[in-house]
Amino acid sequence: MKTIFRFAGTPVVALLVGLLLSQPANGQTEYKKLAQTGMKFLNVSGGARQAALADAFTAVEGASSSMFYNTAAMAYLNGYADAWLSTTQWIADIKHYYATAAVSPWNGDYGVLGVSVQYVSYGEVQRTIFARNDKGYLDLGVIHPSAYVVGISYAKSLTERFAVGGTVKLVHQYLGQGALNVTYVKDAGDKDVRTAGTTLLRAEMDVPAFDFGILYRTGFKSLAFGMTVRNFAREVAYVRDKFQLPLTFRIGVAMNMFDFLEMDRNSQRLLLAVDAEHPRDYPEQLKVGLEYVFANTIALRLGYVSPADEYGVSYGLGLQQEFAGTRVALDYAYTPFGIFDGVQRLSFHFGL
Repeated sequence: MKTIFRFAGTPVVALLVGLLLSQPANGQTEYKKLAQTGMKFLNVSGGARQAALADAFTAVEGASSSMFYNTAAMAYLNGYADAWLSTTQWIADIKHYYATAAVSPWNGDYGVLGVSVQYVSYGEVQRTIFARNDKGYLDLGVIHPSAYVVGISYAKSLTERFAVGGTVKLVHQYLGQGALNVTYVKDAGDKDVRTAGTTLLRAEMDVPAFDFGILYRTGFKSLAFGMTVRNFAREVAYVRDKFQLPLTFRIGVAMNMFDFLEMDRNSQRLLLAVDAEHPRDYPEQLKVGLEYVFANTIALRLGYVSPADEYGVSYGLGLQQEFAGTRVALDYAYTPFGIFDGVQRLSFHFGL
């Protein structure tokens, strides 16, 4: 028997409540590895606002940045054009850069079109391979692994309440060169030298991937419901090792909790967003975000995700203002990351 909650006649499956009840009461969680995926950079959140809300953003009507969370939310773009830039100082000196742009021509009658770019720099990595010498390895110099994603998105509001969206993207990753069939001989200087049989393979690939999403305004005050599937792609392989991209399914709800109070929305807002995520390679996660906005200018944010290995709570703040029809916003987020340095994100949003 399926439990269903109804808001103004709209059914919402109680998946979120079930995940809440399934959390261990003693706070201890047994982590299980469910599958193996590659290109995990696709799961790193880029937006400061979104990360501060623990990425509980599936049902939040966003701007062009929604292309990285739920493309359907871009259908309700507030304005004609929107641009967004963001940077993430990830762990281990890894840096992520993001950019999106979207336009809504003809007042959105034909939908919203957007483009997105993500670039990842892994810094300098010393490349070595096995060798029969005193060190046990042979130094092959420094490589600069990197990755990028380029996507084209389209979103359309079919009604005032229901919107759909999708993204077609090309995922590229470069991990340097690998060596096969390596044997060694000693030269006159007693140094290891690779034989002519050595094969060098460039560890690089391009993979097409797809995102799909829907957003539904329930009609009960500002309550919205969203679903998305991200990183749908074929199985890929480097030489012999096959793996899948980090496919994720997410369902979420969002609402301004001040709707229950007689309060001017331009004065104060309290957004509550809850997402339940089912990844391919990790147990289901529950993500909860809270955003308080004062005078439509200052935003304070708090997020929590469970279960998680090294991080659970995130914080953030934002400043936003409108000048002669031009909207600008600057957001910052900080996520403590256990044994690693904390992760910092900075985003800039510009809309017309």
